[in-house]
Amino acid sequence: MSDDDLTMLDCSLATLRGRKVLFVMAAEAEYGAALKARIRPLMTGVGPVEAALGTGIALHALQAAGHLPDLVVSLGSAGSRSLEQGAVYQVASVSWRDIDASPLGFAKGVTPFLDHPVDTPLPAPIPSLAAARLSTGANIVSGAAYDAIDADMVDMETFAVLRACQRFSLPLVGLRGISDGAADLHHYDDWATLLHVIDAKLADAVDRLEITIDSGLLAL
Repeated sequence: MSDDDLTMLDCSLATLRGRKVLFVMAAEAEYGAALKARIRPLMTGVGPVEAALGTGIALHALQAAGHLPDLVVSLGSAGSRSLEQGAVYQVASVSWRDIDASPLGFAKGVTPFLDHPVDTPLPAPIPSLAAARLSTGANIVSGAAYDAIDADMVDMETFAVLRACQRFSLPLVGLRGISDGAADLHHYDDWATLLHVIDAKLADAVDRLEITIDSGLLAL
C-alpha cells in the first residue's frame, strides 16, 4: 500500500470524543451531503466480497502504521418489508444468508470449521435508536424472497465487515437506513428514491453515536 493510500486511510479515521472511528460504506450513492459534512468513510464497493477485501486490507494497513481504530461503523442502506421505509436502525445482530453447508451437517448460516453463531449480536448502544436483526448476502432481495430470510432487514456488506473486524479484535456498530422493500424492486430508482432521506437520518445517528461514546454507554 502506497503512502498516498495510507494518507487517505488516515483521513478516513474520524475522532469522536477522543476515540478513533473508521466508518465503512459500500456506495457513493449512499454518501450524501449530510454525511459528507460529518465523516469521510472508507468506500469498499458493493457486496460481501468487496466489503471483506476493502475492510480487511484497510485495517491491516492501519495496524501496520500504528493507527488501528477503536471502533468500526458499517453504515448505509438496507431493505425491509416490515420496518419503516426511510427510517434508520441499529443492527442488533447480523447473519450471513449465503452460506449453507447443511448437507455436511453444519447449521445453515454457519461457515464450516469456524466458531461463529448463525446470528452474531452487535452492540446497539444508542438509546434513542431502535435496533433490528440484519441478514447479509450477495443478492438484492425483493418480494417473495423475503419469505426465506429470518431477519428484519437485509444488506450486502455488514457480515463481511464484521469478519474483518473480528480478525483485528475490533468492535463493530451497524447503522442501516431502510431504502426499499415495501414494494417489489424493478429498477435503480426503486432503491435510490429514499437515499437522501436516509443520508440525513444516518448523519443524525452519527451525531447520536458521538453523544453515546461521550456518555460512556459504549465501552471502547
